[in-house]
Amino acid sequence: MSGRFESRRGRCGPDDADSAPGPASLIPVRSDVNPALPVRSFSCQLPVVSPTLRIAPDHARRFVRRALLLDAPAPDVGTALAHHGFIQIDPLNVCGRMHDLILRQRVAGYREGDLHAHIHSAARPGYEHYLPGPTAILVAYPREAWPYLAAPIRQRRLRRGRFGRKLAAGHEKVAQHILAELAARGPLTSDDIEHEGRSRTGWGTPGRLVKNLLEILFIHGRVLMAGRRNFRRVYDLPERVLPTATLAAPEKTTAETARWLVLLKLRQRRLVTLKRAEVPLVADQTIRVEVSGCPPLFCLQADEPLFGETSAPPAAALVPLLLAPLDPLIYDRRVTSALWNFDYIWEAYTPVHKRRRGHYALPVLAGTEVVGYVDPKADRAAGRLRTVSRSVRRGHRIAPAVAALAAFLGLGR
Repeated sequence: MSGRFESRRGRCGPDDADSAPGPASLIPVRSDVNPALPVRSFSCQLPVVSPTLRIAPDHARRFVRRALLLDAPAPDVGTALAHHGFIQIDPLNVCGRMHDLILRQRVAGYREGDLHAHIHSAARPGYEHYLPGPTAILVAYPREAWPYLAAPIRQRRLRRGRFGRKLAAGHEKVAQHILAELAARGPLTSDDIEHEGRSRTGWGTPGRLVKNLLEILFIHGRVLMAGRRNFRRVYDLPERVLPTATLAAPEKTTAETARWLVLLKLRQRRLVTLKRAEVPLVADQTIRVEVSGCPPLFCLQADEPLFGETSAPPAAALVPLLLAPLDPLIYDRRVTSALWNFDYIWEAYTPVHKRRRGHYALPVLAGTEVVGYVDPKADRAAGRLRTVSRSVRRGHRIAPAVAALAAFLGLGR
């Protein structure tokens, strides 16, 4: 394996032959700089700190590709979901929906809609909900995530703002009507529940009160999504969506959830920046990775063998791929700019006159380089995938990648 590991655990003295330090203070130092150097243990009371690995940018990019399943897709949706921890969901369907564009590169034989078919299947291996925090990022989780999220979801009922408002007495009365309808009639969309009330949505636009209250009840965990109907949300009571054992599982503590969320970030993107407060939470499971020109990066120790597997370039050129706008490989703008030398902003919600690349531009990944973008649009009526605009570095053929996307969508070119 290329690279170099160093101890970053502070100034500690070597263990005395007569001492008997506890397991927490036995900290191995690894070195592949000189094989003749012995591996020694050091005793100190400082917190464990991640070992450090220095690698070249190209090696880091090869590692990221492999760790994000772009070189060897997972056999099924469940495996990919467990690997990444969550998959981001977005309803826009310009040239395929976000989650399908993410997973088509990572799951062998993936088809449109397979993610939702999986999580909403009879066994309920997963569910939809928001990432913790103040933003509206809807994702698909594996079922095992519930004990970490149950308390944060419930606590939203007492907070202010779009994702934590406490219902007023009048709205609570309507909410009870909605819950009674679900209990009596089973899974329903907002259109299935009659009520004439109006209110403003979280986006500030006018809408039906029932639809807005269902969204709040979902945010609060009082209802969950039981499925999708033409991608419309279908809600039901939590006890009819998730298994009883899942809902009854002991909730994780605040500290356990904080650590889990940092590990979730690492699982999602595999090579990430961490905030100062996050580093010690996962030091026992991470490696610090230093790459020239990049901020300090971290990866999971479980991914360490991939550095050896990607130490040399592949023998054959890799086929260019069209990445989803929020693909884990490019999600962090800072890392994307520093490591991949590509500045990218998803412009779907950007005013037309301010767009640089297009409505739904897909970055082009060619080997270890992001070489441009293609802005495609599905013309379902005509059965064609049209290219609105493109900008790709000279010498890179993207026609096969565009054709592969068209075939995935069941369209011609």
